[in-house]
Amino acid sequence: MSRTGKKSITVPAGTEIKIGVAEVTVKGKGGTLTKSVHPAVKIAVENNEVTVTPANNSRLAKALWGTYAAHMRNMISGVNTPFIKKLQVEGIGFRAELSGKALKLTVGFSHPVNLTVPENLTVAIEKNIITVSGADKEAVGEFSATIRATKKPEPYKGKGIRYEGEVVRMKAGKKVAA
Repeated sequence: MSRTGKKSITVPAGTEIKIGVAEVTVKGKGGTLTKSVHPAVKIAVENNEVTVTPANNSRLAKALWGTYAAHMRNMISGVNTPFIKKLQVEGIGFRAELSGKALKLTVGFSHPVNLTVPENLTVAIEKNIITVSGADKEAVGEFSATIRATKKPEPYKGKGIRYEGEVVRMKAGKKVAA
């Protein structure tokens, strides 16, 4: 039994949910999100509440029940308030620039790293902090992880790209023999 799947999801005012044959569309002030639905899960909207139930008693249906309930919660909250991830660029000479829909990272390589920003996301750069925001939680997390993966923080000096508030365990360097 899924604990998250049992709970009904309240739909805020101004949010519209359309359930198709194999997909669900959530529309709100922050945008429109569409997700395909597995046939082992049923989604219903009644009285401004969304309920997710397994279609049958199989192991797969029970496994997907809570997953799709979480997807629906994320979609509903994403179209109302955008999800935000902040990344910090640390290191001498390390910087990030935004030109149009391209993010240019200068992070210690012999060449700058260019990343194209997905259409449904917005990226802002202020000093050494990159802010990624959008309605789709998965897309925000994936693009943030792609940015961080270009230069992970190294454990000796702490240089690299890290999430804001992330703690990097520092290692002791070489000891000088006396």
